[in-house]
Amino acid sequence: MFSSNLIGFILAVVSSAFIGSSFIIKKKGLRKAGANGARAGSGGYGYLLEPLWWVGMFTMIVGEIANFVAYIYAPAVLVTPLGALSIIVSAVLAHFMLNEKLQKMGMLGCLLCVVGSTMIVLHAPLEESLNSVQEIWVLATQPAFLLYVGSVVAVALVLILYCAPRYGQTNILIYIGICSVIGSLTVMSVKAIGIAIKLTLEGLNQAKYIETWIFAMVALTCVITQLNYLNMALDTFNTAVVSPIYYAMFTSFTIFASAIMFKDYSGQSASSIASELCGFITVLSGTAVLHSTREPDTPLITDLYTPLSPKVSWYIQGNGELWKKDEDGSHPNMITIRPDYFK
Repeated sequence: MFSSNLIGFILAVVSSAFIGSSFIIKKKGLRKAGANGARAGSGGYGYLLEPLWWVGMFTMIVGEIANFVAYIYAPAVLVTPLGALSIIVSAVLAHFMLNEKLQKMGMLGCLLCVVGSTMIVLHAPLEESLNSVQEIWVLATQPAFLLYVGSVVAVALVLILYCAPRYGQTNILIYIGICSVIGSLTVMSVKAIGIAIKLTLEGLNQAKYIETWIFAMVALTCVITQLNYLNMALDTFNTAVVSPIYYAMFTSFTIFASAIMFKDYSGQSASSIASELCGFITVLSGTAVLHSTREPDTPLITDLYTPLSPKVSWYIQGNGELWKKDEDGSHPNMITIRPDYFK
């Protein structure tokens, strides 16, 4: 079992590297597409014609495949928190490629993420082996998890139908909230599909069960929804803001869903559970520190008639002259005020 956790750990680290890189590549693609048409944050889909965005999508797919396989070998409470490493990758790459500066406190945040992830890995629970997709279906249809699924669907519909059209452009939690709650169901269904594939390759055909295809349809629907609203979040807000908040919310909901469905913490000692929770809190603290050191993007102006207001600084000279300095530091205009001007 320990070797299975190790394989899952290695795959999760590889996945984080690819996914963290994909955030940056896709962001550059979204910027290029937005310069030539409607932005994704405004409901545009011009990025689908941008090759750079597809490079980022391919990179994300590779990362998600590695993540997918990691869930086969290790429990969600181990694999999901390691997504914090993708935040470090995206923050460092954003510093060099997007000019989103990473400050010293941001480096401390990255260190906290690494320390917290290490604590989680060392105290991760061992997963019970499942012998058929029907066993997973029994776990998915238990009353506690069905209540969670119903709550997720209700919250997602409210966010999509009511909140997103009204507050999506100004409140980052709307788009990321949709991705996070739906994402927890994605992980559960993807894990079920992964186990089904593994069992099939071992000679136990799981494709004959209708439950396998139900999990597949749920996963496909959730993934499409996640990608759509993640693109809107990336195009509207700063990458360094989106990544940590998305990680914190997505991981929290996924751990909660996994604890309900797979009973990950059953049989663990109180000290192991406390250590893992402390590790997770350390990671969240690191993401909060990293987020607090970054400057958010300039809000998107959706009103075409809103006048632009450049920043102007005025300097009063000792001889009574008033100088105007533009935001870029130049002095294109000099205005001289006579002593009796305000009389």
